[in-house]
Amino acid sequence: MSATKEKFDAIVVGAGASGNAAAYTMAKAGLKVLQIERGEYPGSKNVQGAILYSDALEKIIPDFREDAPLERHIIEQRIWVMDDDSFIGTHYRSDDYNKPPYNRYTIIRAQFDKWFSSKVREAGALLVCETTVDELLLDKDRVIGVRCDRLGGEVYADVVVLADGVNSTLARKAGFHPELQAKNVALAVKEILFLPEEVIQQRFNIKDEEGVVIELMGKVTEGMVGTGFLYTNKDSLTIGIGCLLSDFKANPNRTSPYALLEKLKVHPSIAPLIEGGEMKEYAAHLIPEGGYNAVPKIYGNGWIIVGDSGGFVNAVHREGSNLAMTSGRLAGETIVALKQGNKAPTEANLKLYKTKMDESFVMKDLKKYKAMPDVLHTTPQFFTTYPELINRAAKTMFTVDGVDKKTKEREILGSFKGARRLTGLVSDAFKFWRAFR
Repeated sequence: MSATKEKFDAIVVGAGASGNAAAYTMAKAGLKVLQIERGEYPGSKNVQGAILYSDALEKIIPDFREDAPLERHIIEQRIWVMDDDSFIGTHYRSDDYNKPPYNRYTIIRAQFDKWFSSKVREAGALLVCETTVDELLLDKDRVIGVRCDRLGGEVYADVVVLADGVNSTLARKAGFHPELQAKNVALAVKEILFLPEEVIQQRFNIKDEEGVVIELMGKVTEGMVGTGFLYTNKDSLTIGIGCLLSDFKANPNRTSPYALLEKLKVHPSIAPLIEGGEMKEYAAHLIPEGGYNAVPKIYGNGWIIVGDSGGFVNAVHREGSNLAMTSGRLAGETIVALKQGNKAPTEANLKLYKTKMDESFVMKDLKKYKAMPDVLHTTPQFFTTYPELINRAAKTMFTVDGVDKKTKEREILGSFKGARRLTGLVSDAFKFWRAFR
């Protein structure tokens, strides 16, 4: 069937989490959907491991657990604040997370995206891969289709869903949002290290299909705004680190992303966990982390923006796939509702999408943490001074050396005052409170 011989109800550009969610929702409701993907197949550009949040996918495919390529369900969350050779952290492990239906899973995106795409096609959408959308077709101020490097050039639809990733050239070309600012995007690098399944289970104190997630912060990013992570897959580990692109650009002579990852891998707390791992895959990608204030306009005459293209990532809690799938689903439901009500996808009618998003956890969470990006930009000590002070304080208190605890407490307090002074401590505490209130 030639995509150029007919007009579609909707065209979805991109076959990642948000694009698949939108395409599936519309195709399942009987709409004629064309999905266009640049890669050889959906997921071919994603080699990294990731976290899948069940709730978001259950609302789209309730029985996804029956055949989705899932790695491990997460039973334990660790958060480590690191200095150069130690960490202080917190763990939360619950047997409630070991009872189905499981709340979170680790996944390999290349496998998962391919599976999700198969569901989209089963629902009736037409998928075309290895095709680049060069620009949107406009009739005055209304989007009426796309121009591709294949498919005969021009393809028409009532509405176009932009799910083409963080650096959405289509939206920028059409003037829907400005150039991406370096301070609003992180550059992350990841590796997948293969290890025998039994070794992973021994090292992380887990069994069968149980999994552990470790979020890493502190001096591992060398003063730049960013975090690291370590995820357990079935027979591999995903390890990565990312920092704001603006910090990399402002310090061109500072460590490169790859060097940061290599340094993380030899940290005394990380090296024993990944020892013997065979590196099979490596990837670098951009992540939108500007938060609420960086979200562009997400709808207009004949178009909707979803997923990373809209900046829908909660960097504080490291949530992305659930925001992506939720935005894709809500976009699809909006378009289905208009189609069923015989309403045109005009800007006024597509405002329903924004209403749905504002009522969802996506925008509520982003709004809650809207001050966080500015706070982190102006307090580099959260990534240098404080991790060192906190780890030093822990060492002081846990070392038994004949010094009384009162003296140790005075020593710790003195180290904090010496590093930041009382006014600095109060100011930093206020900023931290403002970011999380």
